[in-house]
Amino acid sequence: MSLAHSSSSKTTARAIIPWLAGLVLIAGCGEKKRVAVPQAGAPAELGLWQTQAWPMARGGKELQGRVHDRVPQQPVVEWTFTAKGAVTSEAAVANGVLVFGTDEGMVIAVDLQTRQQRWRVATKDTVEATPAIAGDRVFAGSNDGLFRALDLTTGTELWHLKGEEKFPTGATLANSPDGAGAWLLVNGYDGVSHCLRTQDGAEVWKHEAEDFINGSPAILDGGLVAFGGCDSVIHVIRLKDGSSLAKLRTEAQIIRSLASWNGTLYGVNYANQLLAAEANGDKLTWLYENDGAQFLTSPGVDEARVYVGSRDKHLHAVDRLSGKLLWKFKTGGRVESAPLVFDDAVVFGSSDGRLYAVDKLDGRELWRLDLGEDLAVAPAFAAGRLVIGGGEGSLFVIKEGAAGK
Repeated sequence: MSLAHSSSSKTTARAIIPWLAGLVLIAGCGEKKRVAVPQAGAPAELGLWQTQAWPMARGGKELQGRVHDRVPQQPVVEWTFTAKGAVTSEAAVANGVLVFGTDEGMVIAVDLQTRQQRWRVATKDTVEATPAIAGDRVFAGSNDGLFRALDLTTGTELWHLKGEEKFPTGATLANSPDGAGAWLLVNGYDGVSHCLRTQDGAEVWKHEAEDFINGSPAILDGGLVAFGGCDSVIHVIRLKDGSSLAKLRTEAQIIRSLASWNGTLYGVNYANQLLAAEANGDKLTWLYENDGAQFLTSPGVDEARVYVGSRDKHLHAVDRLSGKLLWKFKTGGRVESAPLVFDDAVVFGSSDGRLYAVDKLDGRELWRLDLGEDLAVAPAFAAGRLVIGGGEGSLFVIKEGAAGK
């Protein structure tokens, strides 16, 4: 089924058991059934880890990259899956399957029990959007201008949405305000934010920005949705109907997904700034500037700090309330891998080929794992496993070593 929506022209700018037993199961998407959207921090009935699924970009609707678990210790590569092209998306993990995209235009699903490819779907361009998994479906955008709903078991296309431009960022899953089912929120590079029904892709509403959108929509408490764009504006809209609540103008194009925490939004822009703003405010709360070096990642956020990677080869940690720099950690390459924030550590990749874990309080290195490939995508975490893709096509599944148990 093809669903094509037009948009107006925009201003030009430019141990296998832990994996299976603990994964969150979701009700089917039938019209008369309520679909429970999985949350990355949901308690596990079995196993040592709270976080049993990573069903969408940044782990959950707030896009915080927050993991309510301690960091795995003494990490070792448990197994590796090899794709033909560079891994270009964060992985989604739920319901016994791991799904990711490549620069050769593939959406690939790997069975977590067999560790073998379950299916692959070819698109016509790079897949940099993080897939989203809900129930028996996978939702994946591609730079070929199509956003697809695929069967989780077979990869068969169930419906698609055609945009005027690429879909470079992952969809965010949400329960509809009336509790009748699940919605998908997905932003297109054509500047259109779409709300779709998961069952058939029917449009609930759409909201048009003035320029390209590079980030996934963050869903806030109170029924609000927020994202930034190349129009240099933070958009806050209402989940129920897509109507605009606020537009907060910044100094430059916003280039990654926003993260939200208790009604405060955090993002980065082309002016080398990390910024904070209240969703219901009319001005920025604070700005942290990086002396001419570009920030490259979506922020990771926890109760006290905001973490962001930079072209200056550092991970920066900033006080969440004041915007004051607390510490920086230097790597051997650019930090384009969005940070994953555990209870006690921050984990991220670098173009130097290493995955790092650093202490949240002082930036002290806890461990590093040399994977030998450019690590430019965000890591994911589920059931005690870190998952990250490399620039030469390896998808690494990493567990805690014996000494860490």
